[in-house]
Amino acid sequence: MTESEAKRDPLVVVVEDDAAIAEGLALNLNLQGYRSAVVGDGETAYPHIQETQPDLVLLDITLPKRSGIWVLERLREDGNQVPVIVLSARQNEFDKVAALQLGADDYVTKPFALAELLARVAAVLRRAQLSNSAAETRLQPASGQQEGGFQFGDVVVDLQTRTVTRASQDVRLTHLEFELLSFFCHHSHRVYSREELLHEVWGVRHAGQARTVDNFMAQLRAKLELDPDRPKHLLTVRGSGYRFLPE
Repeated sequence: MTESEAKRDPLVVVVEDDAAIAEGLALNLNLQGYRSAVVGDGETAYPHIQETQPDLVLLDITLPKRSGIWVLERLREDGNQVPVIVLSARQNEFDKVAALQLGADDYVTKPFALAELLARVAAVLRRAQLSNSAAETRLQPASGQQEGGFQFGDVVVDLQTRTVTRASQDVRLTHLEFELLSFFCHHSHRVYSREELLHEVWGVRHAGQARTVDNFMAQLRAKLELDPDRPKHLLTVRGSGYRFLPE
């Protein structure tokens, strides 16, 4: 069996300047069956990620030479949608929102529980594998479904190529933004709580991460709604959660 025929273990790149933390994460990732690589600064991390094309990046914000935010911004500007989990000792809400708006798939504040981080790694990788699989699970179509895609307002979602346009202009969505939008396209009208969305889209059951859903909904509205402050499609149901109306 050639290397291309064999199913390779997912590669996780750890971008962290604290050697003890980086090597500890790499060791535990290896014990979980992943391949891992460690990079200690942002300037080296960017070309390394572009060259090795990992399945996931664990990215610290505070790095020598170039920050993790700089690395993430460069990757997304170049169209690289590799899943990224941001790690940071910072408690500043601005840093978290900035990372998510730039396309991070998750944000974990140090110190973190290793078991929870590994669970998030597994969930992100599982989502990526499912979305890239030709045998993608078929869900119930909702109104607005087109052959191979979905349309609402001036937004067209191609579920097969994972592309989105608004008023015929390309809209770049991160992996998780597209997953959330795709879920709503297949499950319109019904109200979903934040906890249900975390389970269905993120694959986790952590009610304490409900603000993550709020941040992603805000990002989708900013990119897809004509007036993000007065959305017509991605609606908040006060006290209950969110609902998608394609009409």
